[in-house]
Amino acid sequence: MAYLPPHKRRSDGSDPAPPTSSLGSLSISSSPRGRHQLRPSNNKIIHAAGCVSRWSPLPPFSPDSDDADSFRLEPFACEPVERKTGAKPLVLSLSSPKASSASSAEAAAAAIAERFLPELLAAAKRATHDVPSKEEAVVKLSLVARVGKVLFQPNAGVHSGGSHVSLDSLRDAAKAGNEGSKSQVRKSFYTNVPRECFQDMELSLVKLMGLESDSSKEHYHVKILDKHQSDSTMSCKCTVQEGGKLAIHKVELNQIRQLVEDISCLSQDLDLRLMLSTKKILKNVNPEVEKAIHSLVSSAILDPDVKGGLRWPFGKESIGERFSIVGVWHTNYKAFGNKTLRLYLRHADRFDHRSSTGEVSNEVTFKLTGISKRLQDGSKEADSVKEMLESAVRMIWDSALCYKMAR
Repeated sequence: MAYLPPHKRRSDGSDPAPPTSSLGSLSISSSPRGRHQLRPSNNKIIHAAGCVSRWSPLPPFSPDSDDADSFRLEPFACEPVERKTGAKPLVLSLSSPKASSASSAEAAAAAIAERFLPELLAAAKRATHDVPSKEEAVVKLSLVARVGKVLFQPNAGVHSGGSHVSLDSLRDAAKAGNEGSKSQVRKSFYTNVPRECFQDMELSLVKLMGLESDSSKEHYHVKILDKHQSDSTMSCKCTVQEGGKLAIHKVELNQIRQLVEDISCLSQDLDLRLMLSTKKILKNVNPEVEKAIHSLVSSAILDPDVKGGLRWPFGKESIGERFSIVGVWHTNYKAFGNKTLRLYLRHADRFDHRSSTGEVSNEVTFKLTGISKRLQDGSKEADSVKEMLESAVRMIWDSALCYKMAR
């Protein structure tokens, strides 16, 4: 029988469950500050040891009264989660349109910036405290805003139809985030926007926000594990040359999350994630590592019929026992921007070689480049950063959170 690579295999006539690239599940918590070790997770999403990760609803829970008449938890149709857990995840919603008046963009932006800014400045200071020399690598600080849905997941062992998530547990989770303690409530941020919404955003969102077309690109991201550095993965961003061979554009290490703020925007259709992260672009690569990277990338074969768009000949997915292919992304994106913000509309086809799972998603991401630059440069002008943050959130709130997700 001819060799069949994992990403072409099927079982029971159905595709395997997608990996967690758009479903990064974690406890709602805040970690101790001041340490710089990394906390790797099973799905290779890496958080700095001082990373603060928290959630809150907007409008917030009332501190003095019962919210049972104002909020409710309801099932959300999400096939990737249902395949994995056997139950639909839950979203927090308002009980009725009259339960709370819709937040204005100005009020929402002011509330979010007031809560987020102190943690943002502290996280940026930690992230830029210990950086390698520019001869070794370039460390980039990036603040992004993503749109999607905050999903609350049944606890481990809970079967279909049951969940330990309740309004009381979510109230405790929001309180834990404020106090810097940990909650056991599990959540994820689902970034896959339905196709019709994605197309509508491309047609109308750019015009509403007054952005100009910037670029349109296609990349293949080849993820390589070096067992001598198993706490991180190298990502080779590649373009396609004539003849179908890949050319390496740059080599990066895992993105490291420094701060994650998820907001359930209850008067809107979509929710918001604000995230500060760092990414290390390697400049001087060890000759042995460089040789392995080029060998693995040059062996790749373009194949639109496999997940991730790339496959390798039998035996060519690894070099010895040290280097191996652990994942592939095929991305097409369109970018639009102005002086302080860039909008990316990205279609991504991902495949994880470790779990033999794949997903296809449409993602909307705003890179807040103006704020990122100020933080990278060590700006201490908090008022200026706050003003820029409020402006960006106000624009996103008004223009990008009002698209219906399929339920």
